[in-house]
Amino acid sequence: MARQQRTDAARATFSRRRLLGAAGVIGAAGLTGGGFALGSAIATPQKETTAGDETPLYGEHQAGIATPTQDRMVFAAFDVTTGDVGAVKSMLAAWTVAAAAMCAGKQVGDNEKHPLSPPDDTGEAVGLPPSQLTITIGFGPSLFDERFGLAGRKPAKLVQLPHFAADQLDPRKSDGDICIQACANDPQVAFHAVRNLTRLGRGTLATRWMQLGFGKTSATSRAQATPRNLFGFKDGTNNIKGEDTAAMDQFVWVGDEADQAWMKGGSYLVTRRINMHIETWDRDSLKDQEAVFGRFKLSGAPLTGHEEFDAPDLAAKGDDGAEVIPTGAHIRLAAPSRHGGARILRRGYSFSDGADPTLGDFDAGLFFIAYQKDPASQFIAIQKDLAANDALNEYIIHTGSAIFACPGGLQQGETWADKLA
Repeated sequence: MARQQRTDAARATFSRRRLLGAAGVIGAAGLTGGGFALGSAIATPQKETTAGDETPLYGEHQAGIATPTQDRMVFAAFDVTTGDVGAVKSMLAAWTVAAAAMCAGKQVGDNEKHPLSPPDDTGEAVGLPPSQLTITIGFGPSLFDERFGLAGRKPAKLVQLPHFAADQLDPRKSDGDICIQACANDPQVAFHAVRNLTRLGRGTLATRWMQLGFGKTSATSRAQATPRNLFGFKDGTNNIKGEDTAAMDQFVWVGDEADQAWMKGGSYLVTRRINMHIETWDRDSLKDQEAVFGRFKLSGAPLTGHEEFDAPDLAAKGDDGAEVIPTGAHIRLAAPSRHGGARILRRGYSFSDGADPTLGDFDAGLFFIAYQKDPASQFIAIQKDLAANDALNEYIIHTGSAIFACPGGLQQGETWADKLA
C-alpha cells in the first residue's frame, strides 16, 4: 500500500522548489552540516590494495574504459603551445614510457643517477602500490587543425559537441587538444600520474583545465554494486558492463569501420561537468525527487518495479490514466528504446570544488564521462533529448564540455606517438 501511495504521488504534477525564503535562516547551519558530511565521504579510507593490483598499460584497448571503475579520478585537458609536431610526438613517446612505469607501481626515470639535478619522478607515490592505476589519453578536434599538418589524420566522427539547451559552459573548463584520464583506488596515485605526465609536457603544452573526482557514479563491471550520485540516487543501473563483450563491440569499441586505422580498438570520450543545485534538491520532497528520476530512492527500482534491475515499464499507467513513470522522468528520457537502442558506457565521478563565492552554495556535482563508437548517434542524440525535456534540468547545470578520440590500445614497443605517425 505504501509503495502504491508513493507511486501515485510520483505521478502528480511536479511541485518545484527553487531557493526558498527560509534559505537565509538555515543557510549557515545547512552549509556547515552538509560540508562536514561531504568531507567525511571524501576522507573514507579506501579498500586496502596490494602490489598485485596492477592494470597493464598495454593491450588491445586502452585501460580505463572497460576497466572496473576505480574510486578516484584526475582528469586533465591540455593546449599544445608549440607549432612543432615533432615535439608533440616526442612528448607522447615519453608519456608512454612513464605511464607504463607508473601503472606498474614504479618510479618514472632514473632518480639517483644525477643527484645535483631534479629527480625524474616527483616522489609522492614511492612506497604506494599501483592501486589499479589506469592512464587513458585522447586527442581533441583542435589537435587536427592547421598547426601540425594532422588534418588528414582526424577521424570523421570526432566532431565538436553542439551547444545544448540550457548549457552555461565555461571555456576555461571545456575542450582541449589532448587529455589524460588517470583513475586509481588511491587519490595520490592518480594525482601523481597526471602530475608527472604534465611535467614531461612542459614547454610543449599547458594545462587548460583539470578535474578531480571521488566516488564513482557508474559501475562498469558486474562485480560492482551500483553507486549513488550526490542526489542520493543509484546512478547507471543499466550501464554497459565491461564483461558484456557484445555490447562493448556494438556501442563502445571502434571496429573495422574506422576511417583512421589508429582509432580501431579505440573509443570516443565525452566529458560534461555538471553542477548540481544541491541546496535546492535537499529541500524537495521525496516523492518529487523520485518522480524526477523515475526510480525509488532507497531501492533504486523503477517506479513500475520492486527491485533495482527490474525493467521499467514505460507504458504503464495508473488508474487515472497518467503514466506511472512521468513524462519528464530521467529514466524515461534516457531509455535506449527512445533513441533507437543507442547506449553509452558511463564511468563518471562526483566532484566537490569548494563553495560558490557569490552564494556560498556547494560547487559540486557530477563529472560525467561517457565512451561510445559514434558520438553523433549516441551521446549527442541522447543529450539533445535530455537537455530539452528532462525534469532533472531544474536541479543541474552543464558548465564544462569536451570530446576526445581515444586511440586503440598499445602493443609492447609501440607509443602513443605512433598513433599520429
